[in-house]
Amino acid sequence: MKYKQLGRTGLFVSEICLGTMTFGGSEQAGMWRAIGALQQGEVDAIVGRALEAGVNFVDTADVYSFGESERLLGQALKNTGAARKDVVIATKVYGEMGPRPNDRGASRGHILDSVGRSLERLQTDHIDLYQIHANDPVTPIEETLGALDDIVRQGLVRYIGVSNWQAWKIAKALGVSASHGLARFETLQAYYSIAGRDLERELAPMLASEGLGLMVWSPLAGGLLSGKFGPGSNNPEGARRTNFDFPPVDKDRAWACVEVMREIAQAKDASVARVALAWILAKPFVMSVIIGAKSLEQLDDNLAAADLVLSPEEMARLDQVSELPAEYPGWMLARQGAARTPKPFQKAS
Repeated sequence: MKYKQLGRTGLFVSEICLGTMTFGGSEQAGMWRAIGALQQGEVDAIVGRALEAGVNFVDTADVYSFGESERLLGQALKNTGAARKDVVIATKVYGEMGPRPNDRGASRGHILDSVGRSLERLQTDHIDLYQIHANDPVTPIEETLGALDDIVRQGLVRYIGVSNWQAWKIAKALGVSASHGLARFETLQAYYSIAGRDLERELAPMLASEGLGLMVWSPLAGGLLSGKFGPGSNNPEGARRTNFDFPPVDKDRAWACVEVMREIAQAKDASVARVALAWILAKPFVMSVIIGAKSLEQLDDNLAAADLVLSPEEMARLDQVSELPAEYPGWMLARQGAARTPKPFQKAS
């Protein structure tokens, strides 16, 4: 297992992060049950196996099965005997946790109400990475950042991050933090897969410029890139994507990617899913890839992606088949900036 810096901080996290959306959905209707319904014994086994493999980074959210995921994770860490200092716990706030109007969002009130409840469910006195789960179009950035800075200063939270925000808004937030001396976002959690590379347009350059670490969610596009799906295949019974068709993907482009990944997987005696994960792990702007699992077999296969090295030729094939179509202003920036791009010095003959 390799470890990378959490943003600009001195904390190191495993390049594979254990996701917990599959924990606890058995009593829930709809989406959470479709994603996963693992209970305590199964959760203990998965958490234990991940820790044994060198994973020290676990991501959850208060909204996952309405708090049940956090509760199961907290108990699993106790049951497996994991030392608190050896596990980096990330959770998130924003989602709808009740029927009233202030039971959601990134307001000071909802953040301060929620952090204590997450700490209680996780059975810990601090959260290593506390993330705003979504874009709040109502709450001012200054209010959100002020509340987050307060809980950092109180020692309840050590670092803060954000998920599913636009590049411009993250850049604005970083400016506000710098000008007011507030805790800054250190990470972005965002969707990225070989079938969904939109993040490369604006977010990836911003991350590199500002030193944020990228946590990738749904690297297999909700299971679509697992190798179980493709032209002419039957939707596997019980597969997440069969019951919950998310995130949205251009399936024609996805099938083209799967075709190439299948060839590479066969040549390397690996699964298609492992190739899809290895391609993401090879990207220099990726800090950690979040994997979720319903079984130990699935977990083991995903963990093995950390050891799968794709050759430059294989990466080139995958990059080419998944290449984003040109979009403004990208094509104009490339055209106008070409003359300013440094070129190797050539001595005059």
